[in-house]
Amino acid sequence: MAGKGKDSVFGTIGVALALCLVCSVIVSFAAVYLKPVQQQNKTQDRKKNILAVVGMYDPSESIDAQFEQFETRVVELDSGDYAEGIDPANFDGRKAAADPATSHPLSREEDIAGIKRRADHSEVYLVRKDDGSIRYMVLPVHGYGLWSTLYGFLALEGDGKTIVGLSFYDHAETPGLGGEVDNPKWKAQWAGKLAYDEDWTPEAEVLKGPVNPSNPDAEHQVDGLAGATLTSRGVTQLLRYWLSDDGFKPFIQKVT
Repeated sequence: MAGKGKDSVFGTIGVALALCLVCSVIVSFAAVYLKPVQQQNKTQDRKKNILAVVGMYDPSESIDAQFEQFETRVVELDSGDYAEGIDPANFDGRKAAADPATSHPLSREEDIAGIKRRADHSEVYLVRKDDGSIRYMVLPVHGYGLWSTLYGFLALEGDGKTIVGLSFYDHAETPGLGGEVDNPKWKAQWAGKLAYDEDWTPEAEVLKGPVNPSNPDAEHQVDGLAGATLTSRGVTQLLRYWLSDDGFKPFIQKVT
């Protein structure tokens, strides 16, 4: 009969439900068991990207050992002061930006980077010289491109104006177009460019085409990403935002 036996409809449904239950238990166990490993890998990748943006990453050496050269601090963005009572080891800037208790919404006029909310605090990563002055500062930046929010790091020299490097570690831009933000040749163009003009106005810019070396503004510019106008514009806008008074400018001016 259709309603009895292991080959019946109910028997088949029962086996399917049991299989689903077993699979869900296995998946849940794996997710819980692997979470610390995934978090560790995420932390290591972040450190690797910070090292790489200032040209200090050596694949033959321990990432943790190399990262000991960095001083990690949390900054109150409005004032530019180091934050008191916040442990950098437990601070997550992306989570802070998503939490209304630790961030604030941006108006259309303010939000040139397309991020919607800005965290009240941010991590900064510093490398100091022997005399205690800052050699490099690495600042986490993000903003919207064509298809996604690009998350990356901007590295500046101790003068706060000279760019050491710019790299993105998380985005979903089109491979071969906006995805060319990962191209080492394009990233190499940022080294030595100036983030600000003499009056501390953010001027870093990705052009629509190639840079004209004879243009006085060339010191602030890099070549555009071919076929990726909106991603190029997004990179410009996110840099302008994070270098502004609403971003890291108060901090940069205080430590330079």
